[in-house]
Amino acid sequence: MTDFYIAGAGGAGREALDICVALGQEVTAFVDDVVAGQLVRGHVVCLPEDTAAGALYVVAIADTDARVKVSRLLDELGLRAGKLIHPSAVVGPCAILGDGLVVHANTTISSGARISAHCQVHYNATVGHDTELEDYVTVLPGANVAGNVRLETGATVGSGAVVLQGRTVGAGAYVGAGAVVTRDVLAGTVVVGSPAAQLLGTGR
Repeated sequence: MTDFYIAGAGGAGREALDICVALGQEVTAFVDDVVAGQLVRGHVVCLPEDTAAGALYVVAIADTDARVKVSRLLDELGLRAGKLIHPSAVVGPCAILGDGLVVHANTTISSGARISAHCQVHYNATVGHDTELEDYVTVLPGANVAGNVRLETGATVGSGAVVLQGRTVGAGAYVGAGAVVTRDVLAGTVVVGSPAAQLLGTGR
Protein backbone atom coordinates (compact mmCIF):
# COMPACT_ATOMS: atom_id res chain seq x y z
CA MET A 1 0.00 0.00 0.00
CA THR A 2 1.29 3.48 -0.90
CA ASP A 3 2.23 5.70 2.03
CA PHE A 4 -0.07 8.66 2.62
CA TYR A 5 0.93 11.83 4.47
CA ILE A 6 -1.06 14.79 5.77
CA ALA A 7 1.06 17.94 5.66
CA GLY A 8 0.05 20.12 8.59
CA ALA A 9 -0.71 18.82 12.07
CA GLY A 10 -2.92 21.69 13.26
CA GLY A 11 -6.69 22.01 13.15
CA ALA A 12 -6.93 21.66 9.37
CA GLY A 13 -4.69 18.61 9.50
CA ARG A 14 -6.83 16.92 12.14
CA GLU A 15 -9.92 17.66 10.06
CA ALA A 16 -8.19 16.04 7.08
CA LEU A 17 -7.57 13.03 9.30
CA ASP A 18 -11.33 12.92 9.96
CA ILE A 19 -11.84 12.54 6.21
CA CYS A 20 -9.28 9.73 6.12
CA VAL A 21 -11.11 7.94 8.93
CA ALA A 22 -14.41 8.25 7.05
CA LEU A 23 -12.77 6.89 3.89
CA GLY A 24 -10.83 4.12 5.62
CA GLN A 25 -7.63 5.73 4.31
CA GLU A 26 -4.54 4.76 6.31
CA VAL A 27 -2.30 7.69 7.24
CA THR A 28 1.44 7.11 7.50
CA ALA A 29 2.21 10.31 9.41
CA PHE A 30 1.61 14.00 9.68
CA VAL A 31 4.31 16.25 8.20
CA ASP A 32 5.00 19.39 10.20
CA ASP A 33 8.42 20.78 11.05
CA VAL A 34 7.03 22.80 14.00
CA VAL A 35 5.83 19.78 16.01
CA ALA A 36 7.98 17.03 14.47
CA GLY A 37 8.56 14.13 16.84
CA GLN A 38 5.23 14.52 18.62
CA LEU A 39 2.09 12.40 18.33
CA VAL A 40 -1.16 13.89 17.04
CA ARG A 41 -4.22 11.69 17.49
CA GLY A 42 -1.99 8.66 17.61
CA HIS A 43 -0.02 9.52 14.48
CA VAL A 44 3.64 10.46 14.48
CA VAL A 45 4.62 13.87 13.11
CA CYS A 46 7.70 13.83 10.89
CA LEU A 47 9.87 16.31 9.03
CA PRO A 48 9.40 16.73 5.27
CA GLU A 49 12.78 15.14 4.60
CA ASP A 50 11.69 12.01 6.49
CA THR A 51 8.86 11.23 4.06
CA ALA A 52 9.04 8.45 1.48
CA ALA A 53 9.57 9.36 -2.17
CA GLY A 54 6.68 8.20 -4.32
CA ALA A 55 4.17 8.51 -1.47
CA LEU A 56 0.92 10.46 -1.71
CA TYR A 57 0.16 13.60 0.29
CA VAL A 58 -2.34 16.39 0.81
CA VAL A 59 -1.53 19.75 2.36
CA ALA A 60 -4.06 20.50 5.10
CA ILE A 61 -3.01 24.06 5.91
CA ALA A 62 -5.43 26.96 5.65
CA ASP A 63 -2.83 29.64 4.90
CA THR A 64 -2.40 29.83 1.14
CA ASP A 65 1.25 30.90 1.08
CA ALA A 66 2.19 28.06 3.43
CA ARG A 67 0.23 25.59 1.29
CA VAL A 68 2.14 26.68 -1.80
CA LYS A 69 5.51 26.39 -0.04
CA VAL A 70 4.85 22.98 1.47
CA SER A 71 3.35 21.44 -1.66
CA ARG A 72 6.32 22.56 -3.75
CA LEU A 73 8.75 21.18 -1.18
CA LEU A 74 7.03 17.79 -1.09
CA ASP A 75 6.94 17.67 -4.89
CA GLU A 76 10.68 18.34 -4.93
CA LEU A 77 11.17 15.47 -2.48
CA GLY A 78 9.47 13.11 -4.92
CA LEU A 79 6.03 12.81 -3.36
CA ARG A 80 2.80 13.01 -5.36
CA ALA A 81 -0.29 15.03 -4.50
CA GLY A 82 -3.34 12.89 -3.77
CA LYS A 83 -6.96 13.80 -3.02
CA LEU A 84 -9.25 13.60 0.00
CA ILE A 85 -12.99 13.72 -0.66
CA HIS A 86 -15.33 12.99 2.23
CA PRO A 87 -17.84 10.24 1.37
CA SER A 88 -20.76 12.55 2.24
CA ALA A 89 -19.69 15.11 -0.37
CA VAL A 90 -21.78 15.29 -3.55
CA VAL A 91 -19.72 15.63 -6.73
CA GLY A 92 -21.70 16.22 -9.91
CA PRO A 93 -21.18 14.66 -13.33
CA CYS A 94 -18.33 15.97 -15.46
CA ALA A 95 -16.66 17.77 -12.55
CA ILE A 96 -12.86 17.87 -12.87
CA LEU A 97 -10.99 17.51 -9.60
CA GLY A 98 -7.31 18.44 -9.38
CA ASP A 99 -4.53 16.81 -7.39
CA GLY A 100 -4.11 17.88 -3.78
CA LEU A 101 -7.81 18.64 -3.39
CA VAL A 102 -9.37 18.40 0.09
CA VAL A 103 -13.19 18.26 0.20
CA HIS A 104 -14.91 18.13 3.58
CA ALA A 105 -18.21 16.66 4.75
CA ASN A 106 -21.59 17.76 3.39
CA THR A 107 -20.23 19.78 0.50
CA THR A 108 -21.62 19.94 -3.03
CA ILE A 109 -19.53 20.37 -6.16
CA SER A 110 -21.92 20.72 -9.07
CA SER A 111 -21.94 19.52 -12.64
CA GLY A 112 -19.10 20.72 -14.83
CA ALA A 113 -17.12 22.41 -12.06
CA ARG A 114 -13.38 22.54 -12.67
CA ILE A 115 -11.15 22.50 -9.61
CA SER A 116 -7.38 22.82 -9.97
CA ALA A 117 -4.49 21.75 -7.74
CA HIS A 118 -4.35 22.05 -3.94
CA CYS A 119 -7.78 23.59 -3.44
CA GLN A 120 -9.87 23.18 -0.29
CA VAL A 121 -13.67 23.08 -0.06
CA HIS A 122 -14.75 23.04 3.58
CA TYR A 123 -17.80 21.82 5.52
CA ASN A 124 -21.24 22.58 4.07
CA ALA A 125 -19.87 24.70 1.22
CA THR A 126 -21.22 24.60 -2.33
CA VAL A 127 -19.52 25.11 -5.69
CA GLY A 128 -21.96 25.71 -8.54
CA HIS A 129 -22.14 24.36 -12.07
CA ASP A 130 -19.34 25.20 -14.49
CA THR A 131 -17.47 27.17 -11.83
CA GLU A 132 -13.67 27.20 -12.00
CA LEU A 133 -11.34 27.15 -9.01
CA GLU A 134 -7.75 27.82 -9.99
CA ASP A 135 -4.80 26.50 -7.95
CA TYR A 136 -4.75 26.96 -4.15
CA VAL A 137 -8.28 28.34 -3.84
CA THR A 138 -10.01 28.00 -0.46
CA VAL A 139 -13.78 27.88 0.04
CA LEU A 140 -14.43 28.05 3.78
CA PRO A 141 -17.34 26.46 5.71
CA GLY A 142 -20.85 27.28 4.59
CA ALA A 143 -19.82 29.44 1.63
CA ASN A 144 -22.02 29.37 -1.46
CA VAL A 145 -20.25 29.84 -4.78
CA ALA A 146 -22.81 30.02 -7.59
CA GLY A 147 -22.53 28.77 -11.16
CA ASN A 148 -20.15 30.08 -13.82
CA VAL A 149 -17.95 31.75 -11.21
CA ARG A 150 -14.17 32.03 -11.59
CA LEU A 151 -12.02 31.96 -8.45
CA GLU A 152 -8.48 32.80 -9.51
CA THR A 153 -5.26 31.43 -8.01
CA GLY A 154 -5.05 31.70 -4.23
CA ALA A 155 -8.45 33.34 -3.75
CA THR A 156 -10.35 32.66 -0.51
CA VAL A 157 -14.11 32.74 0.03
CA GLY A 158 -14.86 33.20 3.73
CA SER A 159 -17.29 31.28 5.92
CA GLY A 160 -20.92 31.85 4.95
CA ALA A 161 -20.04 34.15 2.06
CA VAL A 162 -21.93 34.12 -1.24
CA VAL A 163 -20.45 34.68 -4.70
CA LEU A 164 -23.22 35.31 -7.21
CA GLN A 165 -23.54 33.80 -10.66
CA GLY A 166 -20.90 34.68 -13.21
CA ARG A 167 -18.65 36.73 -10.96
CA THR A 168 -14.82 36.58 -10.88
CA VAL A 169 -12.78 36.75 -7.68
CA GLY A 170 -9.22 37.77 -8.57
CA ALA A 171 -5.99 36.06 -7.63
CA GLY A 172 -5.14 36.31 -3.94
CA ALA A 173 -8.36 38.14 -3.11
CA TYR A 174 -10.22 37.45 0.15
CA VAL A 175 -14.00 37.50 0.45
CA GLY A 176 -14.85 38.13 4.10
CA ALA A 177 -17.17 35.95 6.14
CA GLY A 178 -20.82 36.51 5.27
CA ALA A 179 -20.07 38.84 2.37
CA VAL A 180 -22.23 38.80 -0.76
CA VAL A 181 -20.23 39.29 -3.96
CA THR A 182 -22.41 40.99 -6.56
CA ARG A 183 -19.65 42.22 -8.88
CA ASP A 184 -16.12 41.11 -9.78
CA VAL A 185 -13.45 41.30 -7.06
CA LEU A 186 -10.04 42.69 -7.96
CA ALA A 187 -6.92 40.60 -7.41
CA GLY A 188 -5.26 41.01 -4.03
CA THR A 189 -8.15 42.85 -2.40
CA VAL A 190 -10.32 42.12 0.64
CA VAL A 191 -14.06 42.61 0.30
CA VAL A 192 -16.62 42.59 3.11
CA GLY A 193 -20.31 43.24 3.62
CA SER A 194 -23.49 42.89 1.57
CA PRO A 195 -23.10 43.87 -1.17
CA ALA A 196 -19.37 43.19 -0.85
CA ALA A 197 -17.14 46.27 -1.01
CA GLN A 198 -13.37 46.61 -0.95
CA LEU A 199 -11.86 47.09 2.49
CA LEU A 200 -9.82 50.30 2.48
CA GLY A 201 -6.08 49.80 2.42
CA THR A 202 -6.17 46.49 0.51
CA GLY A 203 -5.32 45.81 -3.09
CA ARG A 204 -2.66 46.90 -5.51
